[in-house]
Amino acid sequence: MLNKQTRHSADYILQNIKTKKSTFWRNKQVKESLRLFHLASDHVPAYKDFLKKNNIDPKKIKTWSDFTKVPVVNKKNYIRKYLLKDLSWDGDLYKPMILTATSGSTGEPSYFLRQKNLDWQYSVSIQRFLQNSSYGKNKSTLVIICFGMGVWIAGIITYKAFELAGFRGNFPLSIITPGINKKEIFNSLKKLSPQYDQTLLIGYAPFIKDVIDEAKTEGINLKKLNIRLGFAAESITEELRDYMKKHAGVKNMFTDFFNIYGSADIGAMAFEDTTSILIRRLAKDNKNLFENIFTVTNKTPTLAQYNPEFINFESVNGEILLTGDNAIPLIRYSIGDNGGVLTYDEVDSILTKNDINLAKVANKFKIADKLTELPFVYIYERQDFSVSLYGLNIYPEWIKNAIVSTNLGKKLTGKFTMVSRFDKHGDQYLEINTELKKGAKATIDFKRSAEGIMTNYLARASSEYAELLHHLKERAVPKLKYYTAEDPVYFKSGIKHKWVK
Repeated sequence: MLNKQTRHSADYILQNIKTKKSTFWRNKQVKESLRLFHLASDHVPAYKDFLKKNNIDPKKIKTWSDFTKVPVVNKKNYIRKYLLKDLSWDGDLYKPMILTATSGSTGEPSYFLRQKNLDWQYSVSIQRFLQNSSYGKNKSTLVIICFGMGVWIAGIITYKAFELAGFRGNFPLSIITPGINKKEIFNSLKKLSPQYDQTLLIGYAPFIKDVIDEAKTEGINLKKLNIRLGFAAESITEELRDYMKKHAGVKNMFTDFFNIYGSADIGAMAFEDTTSILIRRLAKDNKNLFENIFTVTNKTPTLAQYNPEFINFESVNGEILLTGDNAIPLIRYSIGDNGGVLTYDEVDSILTKNDINLAKVANKFKIADKLTELPFVYIYERQDFSVSLYGLNIYPEWIKNAIVSTNLGKKLTGKFTMVSRFDKHGDQYLEINTELKKGAKATIDFKRSAEGIMTNYLARASSEYAELLHHLKERAVPKLKYYTAEDPVYFKSGIKHKWVK
């Protein structure tokens, strides 16, 4: 069951990614989903029981249409209902495996087992990223992994993926894992990075932004280090990508960034890099194109490509379902995210209807040979990652953009926590707790300016908010609070930041 890496070599899969067309990947999705379903129905005790209780005869599931009628599993009705051994292949825990935990950001943490296949799958995407460097694939490379190295998946699996890709592809690559220890990160940038041709900074995006912002005060000129950047755990805005490209001196917007759509449940599921970054940026600047591709128009989703050899996605009424192999295989599993799924051909058709020839645009940026026809999954921040103000949703993306796109970014790190509160009169208001950069102070003039900038930005981002502001006046104006850098109340360093409380 867990033998994908022996069924096909990395070179074979990388060649397919480079050459195969959209229809190949669609057929692969159907074949692999049905194959995994039948294996799990025969060899996973919990899944056998689940299907029996839901009156599903696996022998009758023969086509994609049949498959889409199989009941959805989730943490509540499946993962937390059964013991780990029963969720595993053949009910067997007597083999080498790794345990990781979910972050628990939406409730009680869950624990997932994995074997080396997930590390290997991630390493294939990493190998492709290394090969596409704008600085050259055979240049000496320092990889600084800045994810926490605890029970969470990001740090360990990223380390293993780079290690596997480095050895397999014979890249001149060195890895150091300072985690969230900024002192060690800056020591690596000072003492090690100048000895390498390029440096990859990999971590949680708001934390990496902190590193970029503080590098100058540490006497580090990032623009001399040929920086590339990798993220995971949440969507980043294109405004933030522009900011980090400028301040870290990243050479190429399309080949020197990646962002992983991943989870403890099943590893690095999809990859946002060259093709998806280009399409996302085209959509950002074209309202009609954005509306044609995405289902929600008031916030920008992560747009990532996935490999049907490894994992597959469906979208049912906006709910993302995944099917993928692991020590705990998951079939039509609701991971709790919202978004949609599109083939490359579907996206290309939408682009054509909007008079955009993707190949020509890619040629303009000299990245045409980097485009791939893998399918896309797009993911929005969860609905519970917003606050309600008089019945309308306020999303973190709007506040993030207000900070990085204006003078607020000179004093604020870009991290904040939104809270909906009520005053002594019972009137609701929006509180935004912000983090000051090290050494920065919130003067009276700055506070006054920040309040105006934030209010105006929210009004531009949401016509509903603009209408609310018109009627409520001062009561709709957000109340900004300012905390020193890394204050433990909201901004404890290194952990996954909570944008909403």
